[in-house]
Amino acid sequence: MNIGSSISVVVPVFNEEDNIYPLAQEIGSALKGICDYEIIFVNDCSADDTAITLTKLKNEISEIRVIHHLQRSGQSAGLRTGIFAAKNNIIVTLDGDGQNDPADIPSLLKKYEQSHDTHFAMVTGHRITRKDSWAKRYASKIANTIRAYLLKDDNPDTGCGLKLFDKNLFLRLPYFDHIHRFLPAVAKREGCKIFVVPVNHRRRNHGVSKYANFQRLVVGIVDLLGVMWLIRRYPKNTDSKEQN
Repeated sequence: MNIGSSISVVVPVFNEEDNIYPLAQEIGSALKGICDYEIIFVNDCSADDTAITLTKLKNEISEIRVIHHLQRSGQSAGLRTGIFAAKNNIIVTLDGDGQNDPADIPSLLKKYEQSHDTHFAMVTGHRITRKDSWAKRYASKIANTIRAYLLKDDNPDTGCGLKLFDKNLFLRLPYFDHIHRFLPAVAKREGCKIFVVPVNHRRRNHGVSKYANFQRLVVGIVDLLGVMWLIRRYPKNTDSKEQN
């Protein structure tokens, strides 16, 4: 595979002290020999030993960069912080809990290379076999069905943290809290083509989920209405040409 460029892997983390080390090693193994890369961990003011673990990792692995939020800001803010700091144009995002499999990153890179216009392409993972509780899977299935019907975002699993896109595409998007769950919809709003790749999904080995199903449902409804408004208010017929 010849990606022809370096990539930045952005991983927001909160209280993931036991998941960070193996995740960093897996990312390195997945990308070794494929392309140059950096791994940006964004610590969202964790209350455990995440910061200590990240410091040790940074001293051991040269590709790792660490950014600390000074106050809790949430997962979307963590992604935004990491993407803004990224040195490379190609961005890969994944969750810090270890449930996304870094071994799937080459598949996303391959699909990205095959797109005709990489500046306006987003490749997202689709977790075919979820390794979550029955309640979480059921809630996600309902939410995905409603979201897909209302937003027409060409994505069956927008909650999957594993995504790949151009940094400049992200910089064009309107930012709001929880945007990470609606990236395909707001990217499509900008004329982006969405590609979907089946990916592995693993059980969480350490720590606990940061979301409750009811909390996710309430927040999701409010955000969904907001994204619908954004899409409807997108300006039409903005094609332009600079005068010679």
